[in-house]
Amino acid sequence: MGSIALADQSQLTSTGGMSSSPPPSSSRSRSSNGEERPRYFDSKAKSRCWAKAETVPGRHPERWRKDAAGNIVCKRFCNCQGCLCFEYDHVVPFSKGGESTADNCQILQTRVNRFKSDKQEDASKLKGYSCEIQFTDRELDIIEMAVYGDVIRPGKECRCRTVAEMLGQFKPKDSKAACKLPFDKQSP
Repeated sequence: MGSIALADQSQLTSTGGMSSSPPPSSSRSRSSNGEERPRYFDSKAKSRCWAKAETVPGRHPERWRKDAAGNIVCKRFCNCQGCLCFEYDHVVPFSKGGESTADNCQILQTRVNRFKSDKQEDASKLKGYSCEIQFTDRELDIIEMAVYGDVIRPGKECRCRTVAEMLGQFKPKDSKAACKLPFDKQSP
């Protein structure tokens, strides 16, 4: 029973694993006038929230953004732990009456969101909760290559070479140049 005892029984799937969806009882709440209000942001609110977040200069806006504290986050790293991971957060906390709408949504580095908890904080306070690791452009390129299979930056687009291509058995149809990652000593 070890690790299962630590899990909320309502989140276990029929296969014994954890479900990524919240238990039904906590997904909605009743407002003071008795109306139900959703606890989580829907996909439309999440899309608008991502779109309104600050872009990262020189990075693809559908892949990279800055959170409300100025931290760089990667869209593929939603709801995980780490310095590039983020969560969709209620600016006015849900527990304090905040709605699950795009207007009340911000992206926050996961660590920042955990420290913020159910408080309303300004950007300087949020910055104090941030992960202290700062990634270089090269490191972000390598991460993007690993996650997406290519790097899309203005003037620096490339893609991964397949094993068959490296062995000379395949000529790619993709017009993007094959990358030189990891960087060699001659790369700028």
